Amino acid sequence: MPTIIYLFGLRFFFYSEEHLPIHVHVQNGDGRAKIIVSNLEVVENNGIKPKDIKKAITIVEEYREDIIKAWNEYFDE
Repeated sequence: MPTIIYLFGLRFFFYSEEHLPIHVHVQNGDGRAKIIVSNLEVVENNGIKPKDIKKAITIVEEYREDIIKAWNEYFDE
């Protein structure tokens, strides 16, 4: 479960056996969420507050290229 980014108390990571589309899981003290990288869609949110989801989306947008690169390296695509 590699951590890609850790900012503002938000941990962005992949699970070892993921699937397309490219996405990241986000975790903080409140819960977890899942964000599709290409369109910044939140497809799951289990407890993360709206202000933190907004922050997570901004981070994914800002680090999109790094996340895609990490995904491709980790999953050898």
